[in-house]
Amino acid sequence: MYWTLDLASHLEDAPYPATRDELIDFAVRSGAPLEVIENLQVMDDDGDELYETIEDIWPDYPRKDDFLFNEEEY
Repeated sequence: MYWTLDLASHLEDAPYPATRDELIDFAVRSGAPLEVIENLQVMDDDGDELYETIEDIWPDYPRKDDFLFNEEEY
């Protein structure tokens, strides 16, 4: 399993909180690449675990704070 920014971005708009099966269903319905679906399928899951955000799936997902720019300039 590997995540890239491009792959993980397909789950940004998922209906959180969601189970792994709900995320897989969302990925299929939204036309996400096959790699996203495969990554979700191999995740360790006990069946009823809820994922609150994309960070629960990929802890290294970059947040707004990770970018070094001043919003006041724009």
